[in-house]
Amino acid sequence: MVVAATHASGLAAAPELAVAAGFTYEALAHRVVFGDGTRERVADEADRLGIRRALVLTTPAQQADGEQLGRMLAHRFAAIFPEAAMHTPVGVTERAMRLIETSDIDCLVALGGGSAIGLAKALSLRSGLPQLVLPTTYAGSEMTPILGETRDGIKSTQRSSNLVPDTVIYDVDLTLSLPSAMSASSGLNAMAHAVEALYAPEANPIIAMMAERGIAALASALPRIVAARTDRDARREALLGAWLCGTCLGTTSMGLHHALCHILGGTFDLPHAETHAIILPHAVAYNACAAPQAMQAIARALGAQDASPGLFALLHRLELPTALADIGMPEGGIAHAAALAARSTYANPRRLERPALEALIARAFRGDAPMQ
Repeated sequence: MVVAATHASGLAAAPELAVAAGFTYEALAHRVVFGDGTRERVADEADRLGIRRALVLTTPAQQADGEQLGRMLAHRFAAIFPEAAMHTPVGVTERAMRLIETSDIDCLVALGGGSAIGLAKALSLRSGLPQLVLPTTYAGSEMTPILGETRDGIKSTQRSSNLVPDTVIYDVDLTLSLPSAMSASSGLNAMAHAVEALYAPEANPIIAMMAERGIAALASALPRIVAARTDRDARREALLGAWLCGTCLGTTSMGLHHALCHILGGTFDLPHAETHAIILPHAVAYNACAAPQAMQAIARALGAQDASPGLFALLHRLELPTALADIGMPEGGIAHAAALAARSTYANPRRLERPALEALIARAFRGDAPMQ
């Protein structure tokens, strides 16, 4: 038997999990530095990678933080590119590539959430450069070999072990100033990775333990962060949860939830994390009848009687938007999104049927409770 340990945070231990007759688990090669104040070690980690001329990547809002990180890199800092954007637009990547080609860059240092990390992956894919990543949200993309890029309003994804960052520095201090709403939405984004890993074709006992622990960590930490943004213990727990949930996505395939979020985000330019937060309870409800064991694990981790209502209740508790209409989706796009989702090739435990998908998206558009 495989047993998850009780953790110092006070979260209950996961129940015993029977080892399957056989399974495959593929671990990705990450170096992780985790703790408080760990960004101070960025120069040492850069030296470990043999970096001479680093390009720091941030969003416009985090440019000042990126410049401070550049000073920590000292003589290794070559330039900053503060134009990372949601959904990794190809045009932005191409501008950054021109800077790389003219500045003798030999490493990418990403500071930020999914936008900066996605840009680092896109650039690494094109250039072969190593990545050193400092996450400032809980999205978890730093733990995945997955890149989603947007071109002409269409978001496509690809997977390659070459996309995995070489070093990830998790610094609790970098998350303390993250607004409560952004903390909550990015945490639910990460939680979605673990949820889908529980019913992915590649699911196995190792992933199941990490997924349930990651969901439980975020479910415990996020309400505490909303109540007290600088709660360091809660921030640490959430960062651990993001790491675990991202690792789950990194070793399994995506399903309906990610298919819908990529379609909605790429087509209507909706905010990434909020879209994940709103869609998650509805995608789980859609798959409930086809993945009962996964639903039990999700409910246990949430401390709820049922998975999808538990997620919807958490969404309300975190005071996040519950309706796609509230984050910019046009009502006229429901049918189009459902048609795209029905053609998705992502693995999913329940068959993707257009009428049911259209009903799901319509409920999410209105902010209604999920329906199985």
